[in-house]
Amino acid sequence: MTKEFILSLLKSKKKEISKYGIRELGLFGSYVRDEQTESSDIDILIDFEPDKENFDNYMAVYDIIEKMFKNQRVEIVTKNGLSPYIGPNILNEVKYV
Repeated sequence: MTKEFILSLLKSKKKEISKYGIRELGLFGSYVRDEQTESSDIDILIDFEPDKENFDNYMAVYDIIEKMFKNQRVEIVTKNGLSPYIGPNILNEVKYV
C-alpha cells in the first residue's frame, strides 16, 4: 500500500466522513515519510468542528476508516488529542485530503 493510495481512499470517503463534523482529515507517520513496513499501522489525524467532537462521532468515523483498510491496523488521533511533545512533529508532516 502506498501513501498515494491511502490518500486517495481517504479523499473518496471525505464527504461521508464530514457528516460527523470532521473539518480536517490527513495522513501522518511512516506512510507519509515512505518508511512503512509490512507491520506499519496507518496513522490518521482528524479535526472536528468544535460542537461535533464526541464519542459517537469519533466511533462513526473510526468505523468508516477501519472498513476502508480491512487488513491493516489503523490509528486515529484527533488534533485535540495530540501530545504537546510530538504533536508539532505530526502537524509538520501531515498530508491533508
